[in-house]
Amino acid sequence: MDIRNCIATTFAAFILLLGAQSAAQTNDSTTAKQSRLTVGGYGEAVYSHHFYSDNVFRYTHAERYKDAPGYGRVDLPHAVLMLGYDFGHGWSIGTEVEFEHGGVEAAVEKETEETGEFEQEVERGGEVALEQFWVQKSFCKAFNIRAGHIVVPVGMTNNSHLPTQFFTVYRPEGENTIMPCTWHETGISLWGKSGSWRYEVQLIPALNSNLFNDAGWVHNGSASPYEFRPSNSLACAARIDWTGIRGLRMSLSGYLGNTFNNDITTTVYSETSRYYGATGTLMIGSFDFAFKNRIFMVRGNFDYGHLGDASLISTRNKNQTTMTGNPYPHTAVGESAWDMSHEVGINLLAWKHTSQKLYLFGRYDHYDSYVPAEGWTDVAWAERQVLSAGINYYPLPEIAVKAEAGVRLLAKQYNNEPYVAVGITWAGFFER
Repeated sequence: MDIRNCIATTFAAFILLLGAQSAAQTNDSTTAKQSRLTVGGYGEAVYSHHFYSDNVFRYTHAERYKDAPGYGRVDLPHAVLMLGYDFGHGWSIGTEVEFEHGGVEAAVEKETEETGEFEQEVERGGEVALEQFWVQKSFCKAFNIRAGHIVVPVGMTNNSHLPTQFFTVYRPEGENTIMPCTWHETGISLWGKSGSWRYEVQLIPALNSNLFNDAGWVHNGSASPYEFRPSNSLACAARIDWTGIRGLRMSLSGYLGNTFNNDITTTVYSETSRYYGATGTLMIGSFDFAFKNRIFMVRGNFDYGHLGDASLISTRNKNQTTMTGNPYPHTAVGESAWDMSHEVGINLLAWKHTSQKLYLFGRYDHYDSYVPAEGWTDVAWAERQVLSAGINYYPLPEIAVKAEAGVRLLAKQYNNEPYVAVGITWAGFFER
């Protein structure tokens, strides 16, 4: 009797074990399916106070605004939702929807004081942008093809634009001034990794020289006021990263494309026209690096760009029609622009047994958005230096509380521009 009970008990246990294994396999399969979905995002909420006037004439009549009161503002620079999915067999997709400065709020109201007519009102400014929307086929780690709307990884900030990847409350000023940032285009990308190297090469629409200006060089060149992006000319962007030393990354990136006549309409110029043969060839080269260990974080970059036919482009831009609704600036554009920056942070909690981090940092930016072509007057306020210092507190790797104080230094005939800013930021994944 005891033997029969023992056999029955053993058999029942065996059946239960099989059931448990089957359930575990089902759970593993479910987990595997769920892990194909990637959900994440990042965001920033900021308060800043500027101890200078932001009047548009503060550079042309600097003496009038020497003692002008400053101003404060609250801002939501970026709020982003990222979604991705791995279909298997090497196929995957990625999307990134960005709300800048709170998005755009608009409403239609019926105005009783205006005979009941309907009127559209903008309640808050801002932008909504589809920053990424791509399909990817991965053949192996060293060779992947990505097509759709993609980030152009030229420069340090475009490649590392999450708010937990830089110390300042707002994105680093130099690169954010002279280049599109975050720069995203619709095109095709080849990328891969091998050992300590990562490469990426992209074919994308060229920038539009009609949107270049003196204050931001080619920053607005990737924008489009239309429902589509003009693409009469194509450009190439490339990046290569090396991580052969633990904690160190060094990178080279660049861009090459013709920007003239890359708009909604093109003009065929005769041989007698001053614009005949103009291409507006834009070349940008960038070096950036980052070093991190338990105690220190050191990052820096140098960018230089040259615009061919800058004098002709400046003449054409200044002569563009001023009819109502014209979306183009009417300023000259520099033949070149450059920026350099360095930032160093020390983790004050490195000597404690904690995953939290408290960085005390200092940063230096120096950039010039307008180096004029021959025959054009220099714009002295376009060259700026920025000194800043502050703290970044990371209670978790995905969350950073930031505080910063700094001053923008201009040529002696202008007023310097001090400021303070605080912000709370996050970047991470909910499902991965």
